[in-house]
Amino acid sequence: MNVDDYLMLSGIQHFAFCKRQWALIHIEQVWADNTLTFQGHLFHERADDPNFIESRGNIIVSRAIPIISHKLLVYGVADVVEFHRSEVGVQIAGSEKRYQIVPVEYKSGIKVYNDSNELQLCAQALCLEEMFSATIEFGYLFYGKSKRRQKILFEMQMREKVHDLITEMYKCLEAGITPKPQAKGWCNNCSINEICMPTLPNKGSTRAYMKSFLNEE
Repeated sequence: MNVDDYLMLSGIQHFAFCKRQWALIHIEQVWADNTLTFQGHLFHERADDPNFIESRGNIIVSRAIPIISHKLLVYGVADVVEFHRSEVGVQIAGSEKRYQIVPVEYKSGIKVYNDSNELQLCAQALCLEEMFSATIEFGYLFYGKSKRRQKILFEMQMREKVHDLITEMYKCLEAGITPKPQAKGWCNNCSINEICMPTLPNKGSTRAYMKSFLNEE
C-alpha cells in the first residue's frame, strides 16, 4: 500500500467516539466547525509549533512531530513528544544520551465519557515505538479546561484495541459503509450534527439522502 493511502491517525479518536462521525468525515468527506471544534483548533495551534524545541533540565520537549506506522498503516502528527533523560531509554539524533519517549496529547475541553482520547494517544505511542525502536509505557492527556495532565498507561488490552479499531476502520473504508445514525446524548455537541441527522434513522449515506431530497424538490 502506498503511504498516501494510509489512514489518518486522528481518525482513531473519531472512530472510537462515533463510527458514523468517522465515516462521514473520512469516507463521505463532510465536515463542519462549531464553537467547540473552533476552540480546539485554537488550542492546538498553541501546541503544534513544529519549530518549537525546548530543554527543561533532563527533558527535551518537541512539538508537532510527524509520526507514522507502516505496521498499522496510519500517519499523523503528535502534539507534543517529551524525551526524558533515562539510562534505559533510546538514543535520538544529535545526542549521545539516552531518553525515554513520552507522548502528550492536548485536548481543549474536559475528559470525555469513553476511551477515544486514550486510544488516540496509544496509537501515537505505537507509531513512536516503531519509529524509534523503543518501548513506551505511558503518555499524558492534557485537558485545557482543567489545565491538568492525566497519565495513561499503554497496557496490552489498550494496544490490542487500537489494532482492532484500525482493522475495522480499513474494512469500513474498503466497503464504503457509513453506519446508520443512532441518536445519543452527545449528538447535539457534535459539529456535524446537522449533516449527520441522527434523528432520521435508516437513511444510510448522507450524500445519497441529500441527493434524493433535492431531487424531490
